[in-house]
Amino acid sequence: MLTVAQKRARIAVTVTFITNGLVVGAFVARIPDIKITLNISNSTLSLCLLASSLGVFVALPVAGKLCAKYGSSPVAFFGTLAMVAAWTLQSLTLFALWPFALTAFLAGYTLATQDVAMNSHAVTLEHQSSRRLMSVFHGMFSLGGFSGGVIGGISSQVGISYQLQTLVLCSAITILAFAVRELWLHGSTDMHELEPGTKMKRPSIIWLFGIFGLCSTIGEGAVGDWGGVLTRETYGASPFLSAVPYVVFSATMIAGRFSGDLLATKFGAAKVLAGGGLIASIGMTTGLAINSTAGTIFGWFWMGAGLSVAIPLLFSAAGSVANSRYAGQIAPAQAVAMVSGISYFGFIVGPPFIGFISDATTLHSAMFVPALLALAIVASARFAKSA
Repeated sequence: MLTVAQKRARIAVTVTFITNGLVVGAFVARIPDIKITLNISNSTLSLCLLASSLGVFVALPVAGKLCAKYGSSPVAFFGTLAMVAAWTLQSLTLFALWPFALTAFLAGYTLATQDVAMNSHAVTLEHQSSRRLMSVFHGMFSLGGFSGGVIGGISSQVGISYQLQTLVLCSAITILAFAVRELWLHGSTDMHELEPGTKMKRPSIIWLFGIFGLCSTIGEGAVGDWGGVLTRETYGASPFLSAVPYVVFSATMIAGRFSGDLLATKFGAAKVLAGGGLIASIGMTTGLAINSTAGTIFGWFWMGAGLSVAIPLLFSAAGSVANSRYAGQIAPAQAVAMVSGISYFGFIVGPPFIGFISDATTLHSAMFVPALLALAIVASARFAKSA
């Protein structure tokens, strides 16, 4: 049972996961408007988004070290303040390409800092309470992302500028950050600074967790970006129907993450990971075999359900391994940052990877790749069992 301090910290972590998702969802929904305002091509827009992704990768190891040195709670708080400042600044630079690209880098950097800190604190809560909490936290991120997308879509529809939307949203997030500031566990709770001269060890199992996470995020990125194109161009679906696969995928991702901790507690993380990988692979393959819009919706439904548990459980396993088997060699925050860095690369390479394969074959054929990669998650169960 959680102590009072742990319950308070759970509220702080939950709020932070939601705000992280809110910012991402609200931004993604306004990308078409940003492209029009900047008057840039698809390839130039891709470079701007790549700048944001580069900011994420540069931040991950730094954020891990900061959390190890000062504890995850102060990094989460100040990282949130830096995030709202960076994203607000980004919204004010739509007058020219280079200022926007630079602030996009800063936005990605600060978002990743907050991300590592909140995941590290979640790992600490799990370790202290001996309870699985990570999947629900990631479900809150997905819920925040969905809500942010709705906010962004409505704002765009009624003509609210991206600048005003971001200012209001970031102001609300700032208020929430101060509201939960005293709820976090003290920074000293999860400080793991290495002794001077000690070289951080990167255990091979942490690399493996990252690679398994990469297989999951390649699937998430590919399914999210190509489902609508597949149904629209291959099966002639209407604009509304072509959006249904992603909506279904998102819904089952949220549902799966909210139930993931309960399932992992009851059956064990290894079995849940193995089951999720099989569900994603078999469901996706079956849907593609049906070879229709209905089949795509079916496949995306089960892909969301299966992949939903992978990243949260792999993050949790990485933190647990660092705590129990590599204490003094690598901090849990650094292990989480390492797995994040490898895993999140899939969101970048996944969509273009599928695009290149589809050019050589067909998009329908290319979508069998995520179904195949989902089987790697089954293999991850063997290593998660020891975490």
